[in-house]
Amino acid sequence: MDYKSAGVNVEAGYKSVELMKEHVKSTFRKEVLTDIGGFGGLFSIEKAKNMEEPVLVSGTDGVGTKLKLAFLLDKHDTIGIDVVAMCVNDIICSGAEPLFFLDYIACGKNYPEKIAKIVEGVAKGCNLAGCSLIGGETAEMPSFYPEDEYDLAGFTVGLLDNKKAINGKDISKGDLLIGISSSGIHSNGYSLVRKVFDMNKQNLDTYIEELGQTLGEALLTPTKIYVKTVLTLIEKMNVKGISHITGGGFIENIPRMMPKGKKAVINDGSFPIPYIFKLIMEKGQVKLMDMYNTFNMGIGLVFAISSEDKDKALDILKELGEEAFVIGYVDEGEGIDICLK
Repeated sequence: MDYKSAGVNVEAGYKSVELMKEHVKSTFRKEVLTDIGGFGGLFSIEKAKNMEEPVLVSGTDGVGTKLKLAFLLDKHDTIGIDVVAMCVNDIICSGAEPLFFLDYIACGKNYPEKIAKIVEGVAKGCNLAGCSLIGGETAEMPSFYPEDEYDLAGFTVGLLDNKKAINGKDISKGDLLIGISSSGIHSNGYSLVRKVFDMNKQNLDTYIEELGQTLGEALLTPTKIYVKTVLTLIEKMNVKGISHITGGGFIENIPRMMPKGKKAVINDGSFPIPYIFKLIMEKGQVKLMDMYNTFNMGIGLVFAISSEDKDKALDILKELGEEAFVIGYVDEGEGIDICLK
């Protein structure tokens, strides 16, 4: 008996690494000091010398049950964008620039071409975020995962000058809340999504006129990465607080950037809700407030600014190609109020 007969093919692992090398190297910034295959990834933080109070900011996350759709459709080239987005969109909320990223793939069986496709997506995500993919791990775990399934997680580290950190402490009554559009469902709420829709390939391959694509394409649309937009925005104007709309939707995430004694007031109808959310609500008979408590509803990132900066913010975002809306304001209180139409 050997390792291969036990279900672990080390040669497949070697092939996976060879197939992904080109994608990984495409993400390398000048600060990367090691090549692929070392025991650890080295990254220079020379940049910190120009900061008064340099701080490292870290984040980790996975893709969740959205992976089930990738399995059903046998499409694995975009799910890596999701795992990068879920991490970098979190740390950008403090104003940190993501520097590097590491991924972890655990699978029932190592199919090198599939693993390379996953990492290709991770590399695309890193390029969109401007960070380097400096390491990772592919663990073949037979009998732990089904042969055709895998899990995917990631970890990122960013850098900021603590004197410029965005922490929400200056948010005050009357400030405006600006929402930037999402690309769709992103990577949260898929346990509910999978209950609402009949998850089979025929159903997922059904073209839906209002979506302009198949249901599967809409559900697998990768999470939007906001890093470059936010870095440009905070360089040009004063942003008081930022919230990434992930698990828990509006209800949980927007209050996370608020200081004590201040609440968010959101005006339902102040931004367009994409059809995919309307379809989920109608087909699953999901109440509107439950939708706001689960999904991003078409707004992937929310930030707080002074009311006098509204036009400036919207102009900058328009120049960056973003759809943005004034979705609410800050008031005295705690938590969040959603004013339904």
